[in-house]
Amino acid sequence: MSTMHRILLGVALLALAPAVAAQQTDPFKDADPALGRRLIAEHQCAQCHARNVGGDGSAIYRPQGRINSPARLVAMVEYCNTQMNLGMFPEDVNAVAAALQQDHYHFK
Repeated sequence: MSTMHRILLGVALLALAPAVAAQQTDPFKDADPALGRRLIAEHQCAQCHARNVGGDGSAIYRPQGRINSPARLVAMVEYCNTQMNLGMFPEDVNAVAAALQQDHYHFK
């Protein structure tokens, strides 16, 4: 990689830094929780959770320390998306995570 390419890459990374920092502080800023709730109902997430953990399935939202940050919440929704072959796009995954954040997790 030439020196010019390294400089351009460095400038590009610096330009992205504020956006990345903002995204880390509020990963659900542009997400649509209402869409997330619709997707949760459409994909029958509560029914699957009830089959897996019993009761009404809500115990799945507080597994001992596993989901302890917004990033892990998004990763878990993506895991379900992949495992269940739901076909959700990244903005759909973020919408579902935002709905779960508002309704169950309340991360600061």
